[in-house]
This record gives sequence, structure tokens and C-alpha cells, in this order.
Amino acid sequence: MNPAFHMSLPCLNIKETISFYTDELGATVGRVTKEWVDINLFNNQLTFVLVDTFNFEYPNYQFENHSLPTFHFGVIVNSNEWEEIYDRVNYWLSGHNIKKTFLKDKHGEHVSFFIKDPNGYTLEFKTFIQEDGMFMM
Repeated sequence: MNPAFHMSLPCLNIKETISFYTDELGATVGRVTKEWVDINLFNNQLTFVLVDTFNFEYPNYQFENHSLPTFHFGVIVNSNEWEEIYDRVNYWLSGHNIKKTFLKDKHGEHVSFFIKDPNGYTLEFKTFIQEDGMFMM
């Protein structure tokens, strides 16, 4: 088994959460109960646990003249997968251009987009121009 990431997060509605991750992002569902669901997001396990209410207060930060959410999680995929996801999500967002290029013409150059799920979590999908750009400066 390749290493995979697991994150458990509160959610407000199991059905809406499943619909967003499967219908909008193409993820698959693993185990499901009335109280929680496992989502397979690129072989990473997101467990959403039903709660009554929750609130995250988080500031944004500036990176290359973009205001980005401090609290977010995401997936790094190859450029073909990234384009497929972007096209699907961009259609869902009625054609709003939500992609951003960071570190243009530098090592670590990547293209990202950020979207929110039904629970208010911000997800980032990113692809690097060079494969070794994820950790190398």
C-alpha cells in the first residue's frame, strides 16, 4: 500500500457532503453510517463526522498578491487530472475562472484553484509544472 493521508473533519450534512465529493469532484464513497462517511479523494481518506454546529475562524494570508485561506487542505495531481477536475468544477461554478498560477517561471511553479465544500472547508487542487517542484526550492 502506498502512503495515504487521513483527515477527520466535522460536517453538517452527510448527504450533501457525499453529493459534493462524488458528483462535483468525482471521489468515491467508502464506509458510511448515519454519523460519518469515508470519502476516497485520490486514495486519501477524508472522514466526515456529523455534528450539530461548528465554526472555524481563520485569517487569510498573502502569497504573490493573492489572498489565500490559511485553513485549507488539498490534493496535488498531474496536469491531466488537474485539467479534468478544473473543467468539471469550473462548469459547476458557471464558468468563473478560479485558477491561479504561483511562482511563475520559478522552480516550484504550480497552478491551483480553491473551492469550498458544503461544510465550508476550502480545498485546493494543485499541479506542478515540474514534478520535483513540490518540495525542492
